[in-house]
Parts: sequence; structure tokens; C-alpha cells
Amino acid sequence: MIRARLLFSLLLVSPFAVHAQSDSVIANQYKPAADKLIEASLADGQGYANLAYLCDHIGKRISGSEPLERAIAWSADLMKKEGLTNVTVQPVMVPKWVRGKESGSIVAPVEKPLHMLGLGMSVGTEVGGITAEVVVVSNFEALAKLGRKGVEGKIVLYDAPYEGYGKTVMYRAAGASQAAALGAVGMLVRSITPLAMQTPHTGALQYDPKLPKIPAAAISPEDAMMLSRLYAEGQPVKVHLDMEAHMDADAQSGNVMGEIVGSEHPEEIVVLGGHIDSWDVGQGAQDDGSGIMATLAAVAEIKKLGMVPKRTIRVVFWVNEENGDAGGIAYRKMLGDKLSTQVAAIEMDGGAEAPVGYGYGSVGGRRRAVPGAAVQAAPPKLAPAEQHSLELLQQIGTLLKPIGADKVTEGGGGSDIAPMMKDGVPGLGEVTTAAHYFDWHHTEADTLDKVDPKEFRKNVASLAVMTWVLADMPEKLAGHKGVEGE
Repeated sequence: MIRARLLFSLLLVSPFAVHAQSDSVIANQYKPAADKLIEASLADGQGYANLAYLCDHIGKRISGSEPLERAIAWSADLMKKEGLTNVTVQPVMVPKWVRGKESGSIVAPVEKPLHMLGLGMSVGTEVGGITAEVVVVSNFEALAKLGRKGVEGKIVLYDAPYEGYGKTVMYRAAGASQAAALGAVGMLVRSITPLAMQTPHTGALQYDPKLPKIPAAAISPEDAMMLSRLYAEGQPVKVHLDMEAHMDADAQSGNVMGEIVGSEHPEEIVVLGGHIDSWDVGQGAQDDGSGIMATLAAVAEIKKLGMVPKRTIRVVFWVNEENGDAGGIAYRKMLGDKLSTQVAAIEMDGGAEAPVGYGYGSVGGRRRAVPGAAVQAAPPKLAPAEQHSLELLQQIGTLLKPIGADKVTEGGGGSDIAPMMKDGVPGLGEVTTAAHYFDWHHTEADTLDKVDPKEFRKNVASLAVMTWVLADMPEKLAGHKGVEGE
């Protein structure tokens, strides 16, 4: 989900001596360990094998579903098999949205089935569906110009060209309520993807609680463009939409976590992970099976090599990122007034294409530094402690040059670690090329074959090195705390 840019004030600075080891000295100190971790990670196939099992034997894992609960139980056992300690499942209540049967079609002036997927958290249609005239707009400004007179009783289609995920996804997220405010009875959105392959992309919407809830679905880019052409001809265009989508009672689920306990500062924790849930289409391979299996594999490599960090390393598979963020919120609540124990948080939720580095999320509250991220105002100037942390991370990044993952920039994080970041924990988002991520994001095509084993292992290597150094080095990173009104 897209969040407003956070306003921050400095919260954390290093408790270590001001004249701690220089950044370059730290990088040199950890080069032997980094080289060893990279070599081991690139040679290991267990992490990818675990991902294959998750995808092929468990599959899609939407919150509240039986496959998700099987994935949680299997993951806890897997962490134990990898030698992690303190393996637990933190109870979390999650929303249970059920898609049900659904279909859509153009019924006038031509007849044609639509390639569609209902949007997550959407309500359904009345029994038997709805048939209504369609109005096509390319943005919210065009919708507003139509006014209630032009929208009431109709289905609104947002045929917005893809201009990057962060910029275009607002039509999926807020489009239904914007249309409902003018009396629309349904909403369609052109799938948020640069690739037109007759593949619809689902994803969550957010209803305005003050407005009526109307059924909403994504359609393929090709179908959206065809409807737009028909609409431009000036004759009425009608669509039939039939959706059984509904909400059931919240369900019991959980975050899965395991640790390598630190040797000198076990109370200080470097936490890393991704989200174990997925949408109810595809296999959730890249989003985010690759993230949870790569982070576990990275920690497993540290364990296999007999390396014991000074701080505790905790890997977490958060639940319900896709349609509620309940896992990340519950994890933050669990920490309570012990938030300062989390010295750094790393999230991998951008797929396992070739890694290029990390986004340091201390400033701006940006969720993830990947191609297609939202266009935002320039962040405030870095405070001295933040600049030092960024430079330190960039020096650590030099250890990742052998795998091309050495770029560290401002802006990053992740949905699951956002509640911690908001309260001052410095966050990192692992960044990949994301060259094809939005081709199959939230679709039936998010399957194991989209994950290249060599690129997956490079992600494991990158995570292993970054996690190891942050858990072992003398210094801590600086973080920020959000303020009221964000």
C-alpha cells in the first residue's frame, strides 16, 4: 500500500564511542567473512529447493486460508531443521477475504468475456451480478469533470497508462471510493503492469469508510484499451459484472520466527524477513516466497559456517502483508517498550531478480527502493548521525561488489517493518533490478519458473553479508521517529 511521506526527528544514535572504527576499516575487517558467505551462498541449493516445495506443494497462501496455515507450520519446522533456536509462531488475527466465483463481460455494443480479477477486500455484486453502462477515465481529474451526472449508476473504468507502480497503483487503491462518491455502482481498473499479455493483476483496495462500498475488479490492459476505444466511438458501452467476493470473520494465523542468539549482546536484534502470505492466484513465488526463503537461507548459511554474531539475528515470516499488514503491526505491538532491542530491520519484498543493493529507510519513510516506486518530495537533509549511517552502509556495500549488489541509497524499508521504522528502528529494503517484477506481480503467473536459481542465490549472498555485518559490527545505525499527523 502507498503511504504518505513520513516526517521524522532524530531518535537513535550509536551508543558506542564517537571514535569507533572507521567505515573503511570495518569493511576491510569483514571482507574475509563476506567472501566466505558469498561463496557458500552461491554454491548452496537448499534455499531454492525450499522455495520450490513452498510453491509446488503448498502454493498460494492468502490470509485466512488453509494453505497459509500449512505454510506457517511447515516454515516453523523448516527453521528448526536449519538449526535456528527460539522458533515460535506469534499468534496474529488476520482478515479473511474470500474471492468466490467471479466473471465479467462486455455485453454492448459487442459481446466479449473480460480477463478480470476481483480486487482484494472488494465487496461482491448482488446475486446475478450487475449490468451497467461504462464511463472511461484516465485519471481522477477526468472523473471529477464528469461529475455525479456523468457517473451515477454507471461502472467507472480507470484506463490509466502504466507510469511506474507507485504512481499508477493509486487508481487500484482509491479508485472505487472516488467513483462511489459520484454514485458509481462498480469500478474497473486497468491492471497495474507495463506488460500487456491478457493477464489481470489483483491487489488490495482501500474503501473510504464514509462512502458506499462498490464491487471492484482489475482487467487486462488489452481489455481496458478495447473498452476505451469503444467508449470513444460515442455509443453506450455496457459491462456485466458478477462477483461473489465477501469477508468472513477474522482468522487465527501467525508470524513465524527463529534466531541465532548473539554471543555478546543477545538482547540486541537484527531482524530480517518477508511476508509468508500471498494472493490467492499463482504460487506467490516472487511475492513473497522468494523473500522469506532467501532470508532464511541467508541466516542458514551463517549457521552452517559456524559463525556466531555478537548480536542476535532473528528471521521473521510476517503474515498478512497483502491485505492488512496485521503481521507487522502485531510484531511491533509485541515489542512494546523494548523496541530499542531492534537495532536494524531488513525486508525483502521486491522479488528475487538480480540484487543491486539496499535502500536505507531512515529518511522519507519510503517503503521500498525499487524501479517504479512512488514519486515523492525530496527527503529532508540527513542529520550527521544519519549521514554517517548511510556512509557506513555504503562501505558495507563494497563487500557485495562481487555479486553486483553494492549500491546503497536513501529511501527503503518494507510494509512489514514500517511500524518499527515509524517508531525509530532503522530499516533497509533489499533492492533488485525488478526488471520483470511487475509483469507477473499479483497474477496467476507468479510461479516458481519466474525465479532464476542463480539470481536467487545472489540475493541469499547479499542478505547473508549485510545481516552478518550489522549483527557483528561495533556501531549501530541511526533511525528516526515519526511525528503526529503523518
